[in-house]
Amino acid sequence: MPTYNIRGVVVDFPFEAYDCQLVYMEKVIQSLQERCNALLESPTGTGKTLCLLCATLAWRKSLGGFSTGMSVKSSQKEESEPDVSLSQPVRSNLPAIIYTSRTHSQIRQVIQELKRTRYRPKMVVLGSREQLCIHDEVSSLRGKTQTNSCHSLCRKRKCSHHSRVAEYMKKNPHLGDEPIDIEDLVNVGRRFGPCPYYVSRELHRIADIFFAPYNYLIDPGNRKSLKVDWNNSILIFDEAHNLEGLCADAASFELPSWLLKACIIEAKHCIDLSVERREESNDKSRNPDNFAILRALLLKLEKRIAEVPIQSKELGFTKPGPYIYELLSELNITHETVSKLIQIIDDAAVLIEEDNQHKVAHTTCRLESIGDILNTIFKDEGNAHAKFYRVHVHEVEASAADGLKGKASRTLSWWCFNPGIALEAFSKLGVGSVILTSGTLAPLDSFAQELKLEFPVRLENPHVITPSQIWAGVVPAGPSGCSFNSSYRNRDSIEYKQDLGNAIVNFARIVPDGLLVFFPSYYILDQCIGCWKNMSHANSTTIWERICKHKKPVVEPRQSSLFPSSIEDYLAKLKDASASGAVFFAVCRGKVSEGLDFADHAGRAVVITGMPFATRTDPKVRLKREYLDQGGYPIARF
Repeated sequence: MPTYNIRGVVVDFPFEAYDCQLVYMEKVIQSLQERCNALLESPTGTGKTLCLLCATLAWRKSLGGFSTGMSVKSSQKEESEPDVSLSQPVRSNLPAIIYTSRTHSQIRQVIQELKRTRYRPKMVVLGSREQLCIHDEVSSLRGKTQTNSCHSLCRKRKCSHHSRVAEYMKKNPHLGDEPIDIEDLVNVGRRFGPCPYYVSRELHRIADIFFAPYNYLIDPGNRKSLKVDWNNSILIFDEAHNLEGLCADAASFELPSWLLKACIIEAKHCIDLSVERREESNDKSRNPDNFAILRALLLKLEKRIAEVPIQSKELGFTKPGPYIYELLSELNITHETVSKLIQIIDDAAVLIEEDNQHKVAHTTCRLESIGDILNTIFKDEGNAHAKFYRVHVHEVEASAADGLKGKASRTLSWWCFNPGIALEAFSKLGVGSVILTSGTLAPLDSFAQELKLEFPVRLENPHVITPSQIWAGVVPAGPSGCSFNSSYRNRDSIEYKQDLGNAIVNFARIVPDGLLVFFPSYYILDQCIGCWKNMSHANSTTIWERICKHKKPVVEPRQSSLFPSSIEDYLAKLKDASASGAVFFAVCRGKVSEGLDFADHAGRAVVITGMPFATRTDPKVRLKREYLDQGGYPIARF
């Protein structure tokens, strides 16, 4: 492998590096050496992930050896998790590397890149119980219901998979020395018995580098559960172009009528359960009066939201962020009382989970969402974060699925318009460097302003390919001259759909191998394909049949569970010698557009039929624009 001396650090790289790759690695190492943040843009296809891994791990290796081959000693106690102490000093003061991306599929690709390098740090992929649990009953649950059930079984030592973790880790100290993924951990659990979730938790105590989706870092609850020495650590956000939106969403909440009603029903159920326990077994561990107080408060909240004056459905009801404390104080929910209320909600969740264990069909505890909402609102004693929020109540006609059909359904929202709130915790934890990187970050100034972080190291890299290797352009009209205007007013016309279909027929005929076609939404995708299947040509052949004559089609499914099989179907059709390739119809911002590598023959051409712009009249979009106009950020970024 070629080696490069970059700022005094020897970097092993799998290939001869392009100039732009050397510049990128130099910026990464500069950020790490100077203990500052970096904002690095490098186009898709420039080997960004490989450069990031090699530069970061080379710098980390220059400080001291990796923790490979080290084992952990576990002493099982009557707790939900093992108490673990290391068999020898590890990492000492050497910084941990936390590498995050948006999804697990993107993390999977990063691990494939790690396998191509010479670097072998002790590593671990952090996943949820939903992905890692192999217990027959617990694996079928979801969310906090699953977490509570797991804790209960582990506490009672009734999970055989959990009890095998300590012995397995003792006998396999080299686990994590070679790159492993979520599927590898699950296979270990199914083959040898230890719980994959707790195996990953054991590993992350001694790992040099952690891989996880964003939400593991942004969500305060998940972050708190990680045993990471944050001081001087390196925090990497790959594919960070969506980060500001994700951070803002993570700091916000929406409480629709149907959810609040479900919580009221659960509170009543908890009253009945606790009374029943007292009568049947004299169990006084749960006080029904507490659940009665909770139910009364939720009923008052429901009534208070219903009384909010809404002048028009378009504008709804809007107040500055601090109004949320005024609204809740009317219900006597304040900083002084909220901790007691959250404790009651936690007790209710445990009670519901214990009741679920006696039932075939398990239900998700909705009340926990109220606890999450209260933790978001009362996160700081001084309520300083509230100035970056807006309170909004809007009204729509409820659907049958909400159980309120024919009635007006209201949603109370508390929207955060400062994404930096979710990231400011990392500076308080003492993180050494935060590196944000993606193929599309520009304009960098506005991106930095939105996140409210200083980024002394910045880069906008050129591409490695030459202009002669790619053609990018706009096709303004179809074969019949119909304007390719995908605006709301135009895209439903028969003429637009017909000419778009005929244009795709032409692309399918001349483009070899794989063709990707993106639509602004699933609705438009379904409408166009439905039209093409029914729209006959002069020779009575439909547009869809003509597309299929040149390319075998695959359509992106709405359900995430069906997506892996659709990718396999596409790759299989590409290999089919009886056709001249395949075409994948997908959605912008959907599952195909993020985190998948359509390399070489898998993606010879990409057609984008329209951009998924946010609706200007959407309340959240309108309020964000007003917030920016009022000086929310020096530079507005849309």
